[in-house]
Order: sequence, then C-alpha cells, then structure tokens
Amino acid sequence: MTRNRLLIYSLFLLLLPILVAWFEMSVSMAIALVALALLWRWLIVLSGIVAPEKSPDMVLETISASHFVEKVRWCMDRLGVDYSERQSGGTLGAYFSGRSVPQLRIRTGIVQSIIGNSPEILRYLWGCYGEGHAEAAEFLRPTEERLALEKKLDRYGRNLQVWIYYYLLHDRELTLQAWGANNPRVPAWQRMSLRLLFPLLGFLIRKSFAITDEHFAKSVLHIDELLSTVDTQLADGRQSILGGDIINYTDITFAAHSGLWMQPEGYGGGMADASRIEREQLPANMRADIERWTEDYPKASAYIVRLYAEERL
Repeated sequence: MTRNRLLIYSLFLLLLPILVAWFEMSVSMAIALVALALLWRWLIVLSGIVAPEKSPDMVLETISASHFVEKVRWCMDRLGVDYSERQSGGTLGAYFSGRSVPQLRIRTGIVQSIIGNSPEILRYLWGCYGEGHAEAAEFLRPTEERLALEKKLDRYGRNLQVWIYYYLLHDRELTLQAWGANNPRVPAWQRMSLRLLFPLLGFLIRKSFAITDEHFAKSVLHIDELLSTVDTQLADGRQSILGGDIINYTDITFAAHSGLWMQPEGYGGGMADASRIEREQLPANMRADIERWTEDYPKASAYIVRLYAEERL
C-alpha cells in the first residue's frame, strides 16, 4: 500500500543521517545514499500508478467520539453513499501529524483527494450528489440561512469541547475511554500511545483549548444561549429548526453536537459505542449541567432524542 511504502521511506530518511555518521561514510557515499533515496521515492510514485493502493473510493477518517465526525457520518449515512470509516486514537493525529478529523479521502482512479473540516465535507457531498441525486441530497443544500446557522452550531460544538475537557481531563480513565483507548477499532499501537502519552496530551489539550475557569464560564454561557434560541424556535411545533416539516443538515448538526452531552441511543450510528461513557460515570458537576440543560430546554432536548430515534437508528 502506498501509505505504508511512504511510511517506510520516511523512517529511512530519519535514519539516513545516523547511518552516515555511524559508518563514517565519505561525502561521495553520502551523495550516493541521497541519490538512492530519490530513486526510491520516484519508484514509490510509479508504484502508485502501476499498482495503486487497493482502498475504498471513499474513506472517512475519524476518532472514536467526536461530534464533528458524527455530523458528517450522519449526513453520509442519510445520503446513502458507500464509504468506509477508519478510526484513530483521539488527539494523536492533531498533535503529531497536524491532521484534524473528520477527513474525507476520495479516490478517483490513481488520484486521491483529501477534504478536511465538516462544513467543507458537506459542501463536497452537495456538489457531488446534489445534481444526480437531487431528492436524496436536498437536505444538504447550503442556503444562506442554513450556512449562517451552521456557523453558530459549529461554535456551539467548539464550546462543548471546552466544557467536556474542563471536566474530563481530571479523570485519566474517562478521558482515555473517550479518546478510544479501549476501542478495538483503533490500532493497538495508538491505544497504547494514548496511555503512555496522556500527561503530554492533557497538557496540550489544556493549552490549545484554553481550558481555564474563565474560558469554561464563557463557553457554558454560549451553550446556554444556543440551546435557548433553539428551544424558542422549536416551541411552535416546527419539525426543522429553521422552519418547515423537513429536516436538513443544520438539524442533524445540532443533534450530532448535542449528542455529545446527551448521549442518546444511536449516537455514532454504532461506531462510537466502544467510547461511550454512561451518565452515571461522569463527574457530578458534569451530570448537573446535563440535567439542567435537559430541564431548562425541554423542546431542544426532546428534539435531539426524537431525531436520534426517528432519523438515526
């Protein structure tokens, strides 16, 4: 497989200076090794053309528990496209390869393209399927009103990340559970790496997400504001947050993001079960927030449960 060939090649490049120093090679020998490395890289390119990697046409790169992943996964399931999901250990890709999830890998012949970020993936799906599968893809149509709401909902999703880590990072095992350290779908070496690197990963999370008391308070305020707005909009009995009787991708986005704290049956479409944390396992203050949101915003909470029951399962 091309990815494995490139991995071996990259390891060789890392070892190359050590080999030169270890064997005290001459300049001419070092140049010969560099030439060999360039030839090897060219052969990898050719192998990708002559014997391309056998992989599904569409692969969704994910982590075990991610509301942004669930947003895309749910939309792809609803659209009915044929894809495979490849799970990685939470945070490893972001901090060691600069690769966030979700990522959608599309293969067309020998050409492979990668699309990151949930809004861009949904725009690709609409562009690809909106014409030939108009009825099935209509829920993905990116109107101006939907795009504006999607931005607010994705901000809500980022606020939820701060809320979750503020509570969970104090509990090593619960955090590892959420990251997929006990998920057999995640490669074994990554599950082990999550455990070994937990102190470093926890430090990086706190810095990159600004996990402080002040930021947490602001995030909870924004979460309440979004839930209150949605609750008010749903009070008239509408089926979609923006009005009407037909749901669209913004409704799915709201349910997917909210599923992170509500954990309704069907969350993840069966792909996040191994990372699920039952409510009674959560810290007391975290459970109190969930119960308050459920009580204070009954229309929004019921809407999340209904969408998962009627549209996800």
